[in-house]
Amino acid sequence: MNRINPEKLLQSKWTAVSPQNKEKHFIVIELLRDEQEQVTHCILQAVMTRREYPLDWKALKNDEDWRMGWK
Repeated sequence: MNRINPEKLLQSKWTAVSPQNKEKHFIVIELLRDEQEQVTHCILQAVMTRREYPLDWKALKNDEDWRMGWK
């Protein structure tokens, strides 16, 4: 399990363990917050295609799907 501080997610880099559509490397470009200013979701951008994907930030904790950094 990846240990993540949600406040430090912005501009972090991630690698998908099982790439889809040849999109393997991602960068967090935006954090979405609730009324209490708690991070709820993040927007991942694929490096190659520049497509954006909203994702619950807690999903990045699953090391079977995500690796920290670009590997």
